[in-house]
Amino acid sequence: MDRTAPNRTSSATVARSDVVGSLLRPPELLAAREALGRGELTTAAFKAIEDETVDWALALQVEAGLDVVTDGEMRRLSFQSQLADAVDGFGEWDLDAFLWGDWHSDELGARSIARPPIAVVDKLSRRRFLSAEEFTYLRGRTERLVKVTLPSPSLFANFWDPQRSRGAYATLEDFLGDVAEILRGEVDELVRLGARYIQLDAPHYPLLADPAYREFYESRGWPAERWIALGVELDNLVVGEHPDVTFAMHLCKGNQMSRWLASGGYEWIAGQLFARAKVQRLLLEYDDARSGGFEPLRAVPDDKVVVLGLVTTKHGRLEAGADLERRIREAAGYIALERLALSPQCGFATSIVGNDLTVAEEKAKLRMVADTARRVWG
Repeated sequence: MDRTAPNRTSSATVARSDVVGSLLRPPELLAAREALGRGELTTAAFKAIEDETVDWALALQVEAGLDVVTDGEMRRLSFQSQLADAVDGFGEWDLDAFLWGDWHSDELGARSIARPPIAVVDKLSRRRFLSAEEFTYLRGRTERLVKVTLPSPSLFANFWDPQRSRGAYATLEDFLGDVAEILRGEVDELVRLGARYIQLDAPHYPLLADPAYREFYESRGWPAERWIALGVELDNLVVGEHPDVTFAMHLCKGNQMSRWLASGGYEWIAGQLFARAKVQRLLLEYDDARSGGFEPLRAVPDDKVVVLGLVTTKHGRLEAGADLERRIREAAGYIALERLALSPQCGFATSIVGNDLTVAEEKAKLRMVADTARRVWG
């Protein structure tokens, strides 16, 4: 157990070196998952391998020197899959339910994954908590600040089908309301278990700036502005009233297979979302020119911290510390330096597919985040 965490802060609100969530899954875990699916491995044996992998992910982050740690999302197929995994009613689904879209990369080329015929087909019913196992296992193995990530409720709008879902939910709003209630119960349980830092992952909001994704969401029945208003209302329901817990929201533009879904800055959503989301930290993607400038940070209210995602997870080339410090100082021209922190721009493996870099490169990037944060903020 790590009892001597350097730079440990008393509050998640001011943690300077953060991590978004997922880490690359080691080959042993991927092989074990496939063996479990073929019936060649017992559930108990698989869980033991899963536990060992979480221990490995924790050690990697501790050795890198981060203020915040996660379990690397080692127990998940995708950053958002644990909801469909833990709750009945979603019908048939597979990994493509969370991968579909037109993915882009200047280096690797485009890749399109068709939207599968997914749909919510019955009233949602929780079989188990989504992340209680993740948190309690990790809590017992470190005194670092443990973050738990949960999906934003309206991210699941793509599971509501106008034809196939009406027998279970007459409207999309009814369905998303139930999703939010389940996630609110999850937050309550995590807080009861001692969680102090909970993050909502919400990549769908920045996607609304892209005409193609805006058209998809508007085909569900509402203009884009209504999507943000309803989405934030549901997010705030999930957060609830937990004054001793820090909540964060992660906003990016897609991250799978070292590719991205959309480009553009935060101008379009800043005024509608930054002040209205009942969170204390905003984790924003800022790893390249695709992300736009820092000007939207002017819209961040005084009670929020912005975690700058300046270190990319999409390739293994290591950023220079001097460049990161320069960009942090540039951002401080729009928001006070003491209200900034640093992290990677997204997870390293938003799903089990993972991004195109090595574990050694991943660890070097995490160490760069921690070292740069210490140089800037002490």
